[in-house]
Amino acid sequence: MRNALLMCLAVFVAAIPSARADWPQYAGPNRDNTSAETGLARSWPAGGPKVLWTVRVGKGYGGPAIQGGKVYLLDRPSNRQDQLRCFDLATGRQEWTHGYAAPGRVSHDGSRSTPAVDEKYIITVGPFGHVHCFSKATKKPLWQMNVLKDYGGGRLPMWAISQSALLYKDVVILAPQGSRAGIVALDKATGKELWKSAPVGRLHYVSPRIVTIGGVDQVTIANKDGIAAVDASDGKVLWRFGGFSCRITIPNATPVGDDKLFMTAGYRAGCVLLQLTRGADGFSVNQIAKHGDCNSQMAPAVLHEGHLYANSNSNEASDGFVCLDPKDGKVLWKTGKQLNFQRGHFILADGMIYVVDGRSGSLHLLEVSPQREGFKELAKVEGLLGPPEPWAPLALSDGKLIIRDQHKMVCLDVAAQ
Repeated sequence: MRNALLMCLAVFVAAIPSARADWPQYAGPNRDNTSAETGLARSWPAGGPKVLWTVRVGKGYGGPAIQGGKVYLLDRPSNRQDQLRCFDLATGRQEWTHGYAAPGRVSHDGSRSTPAVDEKYIITVGPFGHVHCFSKATKKPLWQMNVLKDYGGGRLPMWAISQSALLYKDVVILAPQGSRAGIVALDKATGKELWKSAPVGRLHYVSPRIVTIGGVDQVTIANKDGIAAVDASDGKVLWRFGGFSCRITIPNATPVGDDKLFMTAGYRAGCVLLQLTRGADGFSVNQIAKHGDCNSQMAPAVLHEGHLYANSNSNEASDGFVCLDPKDGKVLWKTGKQLNFQRGHFILADGMIYVVDGRSGSLHLLEVSPQREGFKELAKVEGLLGPPEPWAPLALSDGKLIIRDQHKMVCLDVAAQ
């Protein structure tokens, strides 16, 4: 009788579905390149995970967003138009598309950003600053503006507008970093401006994110002039730190607990660990550590089980993956040339890291720990993506991993079978 009960219990537990989560914006639901998904495979067949579908896309680096079983991509099929495309997650069938005129060329042509999606709206930011809010019900734009022109952003950056919109409560948050506003919040339904901050530095390629420090929700941004944060409720500038600068800033800062932030960037900028303190007169910033042993050009660091992990590669650095202690910023290990993924993006899910090699396009599944040489490659597959520059962010939802290169977007089944 006891054995029969245990067998029934085992069958019942096996039937419980694994945790599934949407990937509704750049860097995932929490803007930190992590997913709550579980039940993912820890090894792959010799040929890699099953390819569920492949679709052709225009040149670029824009990542997919996944919400409610649909995949949204801001594509750029030519140098004359941006195009929002919606696909079915299960089959890859394109369900609808909407294009708008956006003529122009920039260095490294193509798409840049990831849509931000909720139950009603889809927000896109094009490489020339066009912001559109689409209704999911009508599949048409509800409102539009230009993040560069409407807030005195000045000249278009060399690699165009590369930020992705941030959805926070009922607002859309953008970072024009212009002469008339640093950060702005717009009503999702109407596009009406709700608040705008004072200038916070010159426009770069960083997407805004929300962090909670001292009990206050803050929008952080980084650029050539340093790191800054504004109050997410009214846009008041809370603090600025000019002791860290990168001439071409792409990642945003990573919160590591205890009101600390870790920032890394490429081009020999290195990294910095900051302690934020809320006092009677506002916030103060103290530098805990700063060094050149972590230089992540594309992706921010990820916090996992109390330690930081980053893909420390840029034009001038080839450190591979690194592990750092967020208490003091100390580097515990780095892979160097042993396993080096160039400028590839990565995400963390179910205790594993999925990373695309930014040079070859190979996909790797990793296991990491803070122990000495705490790095293990669980699986690898080549040939799914190809050069040049497969640098786009990844997305994961319902056991399906979506990756892309300059010509195609591929959906893989990475759920445990």
